[in-house]
Amino acid sequence: MELLKKYEIPVPKFVVVRNVDEVRATCKEFGILPESELENSGETTESTDMVLKAQVLAGGRGKGIWDSGLKGGVKIVYNVEEAVNVANHMLGHRIYTAQTGDTGQLCNTLLACERKYSRREHYLAIVLDRSSGGPVMIGCQQGGVNIEDIARDNPDALIKIPVDINKGLNKKDALFMAHKLGFTHPDEAAIYIERLYKLFESSDCTLLEINPISQDINGKVVCMDCKMNFDDNAAFRQKEIFAQRDWSQEDERDVKASKAGLNYIGLDGNIGCLVNGAGLAMATMDLIQLHGGNPANFLDIGGGATAAQVTEAFRLIVSDSKVNAILVNIFGGIMRCDVIAQGIVTAATELNIKVPIVVRLQGTRVEDAKAILATSHMKILGCSDLDEAAQMSVKLANIVHLAREAAINVKFELPY
Repeated sequence: MELLKKYEIPVPKFVVVRNVDEVRATCKEFGILPESELENSGETTESTDMVLKAQVLAGGRGKGIWDSGLKGGVKIVYNVEEAVNVANHMLGHRIYTAQTGDTGQLCNTLLACERKYSRREHYLAIVLDRSSGGPVMIGCQQGGVNIEDIARDNPDALIKIPVDINKGLNKKDALFMAHKLGFTHPDEAAIYIERLYKLFESSDCTLLEINPISQDINGKVVCMDCKMNFDDNAAFRQKEIFAQRDWSQEDERDVKASKAGLNYIGLDGNIGCLVNGAGLAMATMDLIQLHGGNPANFLDIGGGATAAQVTEAFRLIVSDSKVNAILVNIFGGIMRCDVIAQGIVTAATELNIKVPIVVRLQGTRVEDAKAILATSHMKILGCSDLDEAAQMSVKLANIVHLAREAAINVKFELPY
């Protein structure tokens, strides 16, 4: 919202709050009265209520369920007592939505904003589209709703305008979108649409979504809510934006991976994957699923990983209690197989890994790598064929799963 204000795009008055004392102070600033004073005043005005929004990195907040019993992550409050009660049920609690998974998302921050009475609500987004090779502006006359549902049920309701990234958004296209969305004053709306594109471009966004972009009773444009994603590769020139990153909102393993220079995404399966190269990693995951298994993660160690990074990668994998087997698949071009092998040996020693490890190595210094693994006297299953390695990892994961399910103390030990 601060970025929108910086580009002179109209937003509701708002304050970020992190505790109940700040909620009370914001109520005073907004003119929100205690219930007793509100009843005695005998007056009801637009300024006597505000909206509290959970600031979590997950969509579907409106339909979310809290571990505190509260329903909904966006709540209208009408007096100080309601504001404090809602804040107590949100701050420090977890919200569960369609996007959070079973673990939910911890909420440490709320956005308190004045309530605006919208006459019409629309949807507007600018997204970096790989298929068209540039930004695409997407609009819909219906806003404030789940846009994924509209895209599925009524795709013709979406207005899409590709933007030439070299020329930027032109006034004609901005005005066309404003007309299509049905703004009362399309010329004014087009100005704000152009500013939104400038914000998208200058901030290295991959997504800028306004849902809803509203018109008040006078036809004035107001951006009621905003979601932005930024290109991680632009962190070096967007230091101010990336300094605001809230690590508490992210999976602890993702945080550790980022700090170690690893590309990690946790999944729901039970076969840990350690691969170099995003394409090979996805192919490896596909093969695991083809043979009836489920990957526990996507992990790309890149082309220049050190033995220490390989050890950290294993640390991330085994920190997931669901992992029953690990598949290492390395094609050494820039990446040296002997570095991977040394990392495997170090990880097995330091972490005392109990689950089976299947290793498939090909490429640069592969013979040196095999020698390192052989002289380590560790029981690591080597496979030259990727398909064979994937099948082996699935079989071993199933064996460990059955043993754990039966509460049998069966371990895959790495003898020293």
